[in-house]
Amino acid sequence: MKQIGFALALFCSATSWAANDGMPATASAATADVERGRKLLVNRQETGCVLCHTIPGMKDGGEMGPNLQGLSQRLSAEQIRYRIADPRLLNPQTFMPAYFSTQGLHNVAKPLIGKTVLTEQGLEDIVAYLLNATKGP
Repeated sequence: MKQIGFALALFCSATSWAANDGMPATASAATADVERGRKLLVNRQETGCVLCHTIPGMKDGGEMGPNLQGLSQRLSAEQIRYRIADPRLLNPQTFMPAYFSTQGLHNVAKPLIGKTVLTEQGLEDIVAYLLNATKGP
C-alpha cells in the first residue's frame, strides 16, 4: 500500500519534474543494487526489458527499442529513471510500458489495479545497473 501511495503522489506532481526531462532519485536510491537490477532486466516475465533492448553485459537482447550501449554517457540517472518510470511523458505513442506509474492505464486486471510494475527499489536497482553497465571504456 505504501508503494501505491508513493507512486500516486509522485505522478500527481509529475509536472514539477517533467519539464526537466528527469525524475529525482527516490529514497531507495541509497540502497540500489547493480546485481538486483541485472536480474530484473533479464527477467522476461517481470520486466521484459531484454525483449526489446540490447543491454550491455547481457547476451540476449531485442532490437525493437533503442540499444542501451553507452546510455549513461547520453543520459543522467534522473533522465534514465524518468524514461523507465513513464516513457509516455516523453512520447505518448510509445509501446514501452510505464513501469512506475498507474496513471491512464486501461484494461488492468483487478488484482493489479493501482499497482506499479516495478517497486521503488526495483526502479532504482535498474537505474544503478544501467549507469554501471553503460559507462563505456
